[in-house]
Parts: sequence; C-alpha cells; structure tokens
Amino acid sequence: MIPFTKAHACGNDFLIVTEDDAQGHDRVELTRRLCARNTGLGADGVEFFRWTGLCASHITLHNADGSKAEISGNGTRCVAAWMALKMDARAGDVMRIETDAGLRVCRIDSVGAGGINTIEITTGMGVPTFGLRTVTLSDGSRIAGAEVSIGNPHFVIFVENADFAVEGRSWRDAGAEICGHSDFPRQTNVEFVRIVSKGEIEIRIFERGVGPTASSGTGTCAAAVAAIALNGCGAPLRVFAPGGAQTVEWGGPGAELNLTGPAAMVAWGEAW
Repeated sequence: MIPFTKAHACGNDFLIVTEDDAQGHDRVELTRRLCARNTGLGADGVEFFRWTGLCASHITLHNADGSKAEISGNGTRCVAAWMALKMDARAGDVMRIETDAGLRVCRIDSVGAGGINTIEITTGMGVPTFGLRTVTLSDGSRIAGAEVSIGNPHFVIFVENADFAVEGRSWRDAGAEICGHSDFPRQTNVEFVRIVSKGEIEIRIFERGVGPTASSGTGTCAAAVAAIALNGCGAPLRVFAPGGAQTVEWGGPGAELNLTGPAAMVAWGEAW
C-alpha cells in the first residue's frame, strides 16, 4: 500500500507521495495509475517528496501522463501547505522547497481562514523571462503570442472573446496543437488570456502532460508577466481561472515574481 495525501490549489489537484513510500515503483507507471480519473485517485500530477531539513524539502513532479516537469506553482504550494500542517506552522513561517526549477520559498500568510485545512501562501517564483513569438499552425494560421519562462515553458495568447477562441478554433483545440508543436521540442504550456481591466485578467490553460486544467500557478504567473510587460496591465494583478483567483505581484523585467493563493488538503489515505 502507498500512503498519499491529495491536495488542490484552485482546483488544480495533486497527490503528495514520499520518496520512501514510492521506493521500488516505477514513477512514470505509478503516476499514470494514481492520477487516472476513473480507475485511480485522480489528479493532475504527483509530487514526490522528501524532507531535507526543518521546514525544508525537495520535490520532483510528474504530470498525469507520467512525464516529468520542472515545476508546478500550484503543486509547490500544495506541498508547502502539507508541510505547514505537518509542522503546525503559523502565519509568517516559511517553507523552503527545492524543485527541478530551483528553490522556491513559500511564506504562510494564513492558516484555516478559507476553511479546514486551507492555507493561504505567497511563493517567490523566481525571475521570469519573456519574448514575443509567432507560431504557425497546421492550417496555416499564424498565432502571435509571448513565450514566457517561469522555470518551465509557456506560450501566452491574448484574445478578446469570452469563449477564448483563436483563429476560429476553440482554445482547447488550438492549445493541444501548440502544446505539441515542433517549435517546442519539449512541448509547452499554453495560456489564453482575456484582459478585463488593468488589474484583472481571465485565463484558460492547456497544460503540458495534462490537458485543460482548472488552474495553474506557473500559468497564472506567465499570463501575468505577458499582461504586465506587453499589454499595459499593472501589479498587483488578479488572475481568474475556472478554479479560482490568484494574485501576482511583479515589478517588471529583472524582478522576482510573487504568487499568492490558497491550497487545501482533500484526503489522506493509501492506494494499491
């Protein structure tokens, strides 16, 4: 039996499994099996965890399809919340988490304010990089967007319609093709962004290794970077995804970006 914790951040759900408990299992196969929505526990990915010190850890993320990813902003926040509950942490305490994209420092803002086992966290997400890019799709459509790195790759597209369609195609359809486009040899996450005001945007997410998701922490950050740097929005910026809102603070090129949002525990248990 494999002990697990299930947690979510704005509907983006993850399983936390310690490296010790996963020992002897193929992580790709294990992730696919546990994340299966109908025959497994159901999740967007598994964070394989080990303690490295007091309030410190290392995590390795596998997406639902078993592929390895550098980082998930929401997954990291779920792990920080799980650590905080284990440590009986309070507001102001800090969790230091090593990811394959580098160290992420998570500050506990509040415990229990949003419900039982819900923790509000601000995570330092590093210094993003960005640039303009155009991708040509199989039907000849040229999609202009922004290529953004938050330690993992993103392609951000701005739309003006409420259904987030682009060039007559649904965001899901276009997102699937762009995600696996030859311009991105390691695939890319894709965000579709509608600007509501200078302080608020809405997004839809097609996530590499998962597909459409309710939320994404790094996707929220990437969308905010493109909106602030290239489209006249300001910080703090509220970013609304189907699963809920997160807040991005960013001072512009060369500055570290901070992401604030909730994470909540869903269940503890054991799986075959």
